[in-house]
Amino acid sequence: MQSQAPFESHMRNAVPPALVVLVLMWLFYWADFLFIYDFHQLGVIPKQVSGLKGILFMPWIHAHSDVKHILNNSVPAFLLITLLFYSYKEIALKIVLFSWLFTGLFLWLFGPNNGAHHIGMSGVIYSLAAFLFTSGVLRKYLPLQALSLFIVFLYGSMIWGIFPTKERISWEGHLSGMIVGVILAFIYRARGPQRPKYQYEIEKELGIEPPDLEGMYLEKLRLQEEESRLREEAIRNVSSEIHVHYVFTKNPPEQDKKPD
Repeated sequence: MQSQAPFESHMRNAVPPALVVLVLMWLFYWADFLFIYDFHQLGVIPKQVSGLKGILFMPWIHAHSDVKHILNNSVPAFLLITLLFYSYKEIALKIVLFSWLFTGLFLWLFGPNNGAHHIGMSGVIYSLAAFLFTSGVLRKYLPLQALSLFIVFLYGSMIWGIFPTKERISWEGHLSGMIVGVILAFIYRARGPQRPKYQYEIEKELGIEPPDLEGMYLEKLRLQEEESRLREEAIRNVSSEIHVHYVFTKNPPEQDKKPD
């Protein structure tokens, strides 16, 4: 049970923000049916002053004539925000706010001036997915890299949403969100969870030079080779100073034996 405590604690902190976003999305969707005012007018209209208000309201407005619009955005919004607050709790709120505001701003600045109203949470969803993927790659930290792969597995097909495949889909909003998410990942790459540093990295930052193990090993080999060379040379010198003299003598002649 103790090993599950940190996970449960993180989840308790990560789920409520995602639920708040989900509730707000559905409250706006419900209010769109209650009031005479057409909430679609609160969307972003690129390059028009009247469309600036959409920067604030765009993520909360969905097509009331097609419930699939809000359903398709609800699940990824909830999941991505939960993962964001679980993995990057220190900067998660900033990432959500900046994704919300700058996605709408980029869309207003660079979107086509054709009078179309851009609505929905999908731009923010693209921003969050791009941030989670890019940030995990940049940090080179295994748990976050695994999260990046998980995002690709679930929402890898989202990449096609940045291209003009369907007329009623705001691919400009998707592209704006993706760009914002990548930019935020680079800006906040030094914030939040980081890969644990090895001892030699810490010593290097402190100005402590680590021992040159390879150099020490090579020096030991050099000394052994030098010692072996000197030993062989000494043996050769000693061998050259030893002189062996051989003397050959004939056997002395046998004395003639005299008879008794």
